[in-house]
Amino acid sequence: MPLYAIICKDKPGALETRLATRPTHLDYLNNSPNLKLAGALLDEAGGPIGSLIVVEADDLAGAQAQADGDPFTAAGVFESVEVHPWRLAVGSL
Repeated sequence: MPLYAIICKDKPGALETRLATRPTHLDYLNNSPNLKLAGALLDEAGGPIGSLIVVEADDLAGAQAQADGDPFTAAGVFESVEVHPWRLAVGSL
C-alpha cells in the first residue's frame, strides 16, 4: 500500500486548543491501523507548531480521510493541511 505524508500547520494562537484536544488526537492515531509514524512539528524553542503524520492508504482520498478525521482538524487546530504521496528513501518504519 502506498505511503502518504500529512503535513499540518497550526493556526496562530491554537496552543490551548491543541493541548486540550491532544488526548483525543493521540487516541485517534493509536487506533489507526494504517498509521506508520506521527509527531509534532516544533518551533526553535521546542513548542508544537504542527504535525507530521505518515499513513498507508489505498489512494490520496484515503489519506485525506485520515487527515479529515483527526480530532485536531475537527477542533480547528490546523491552519493548513497538505497530503502528499511519500516514499521512504533512507531509514525504516
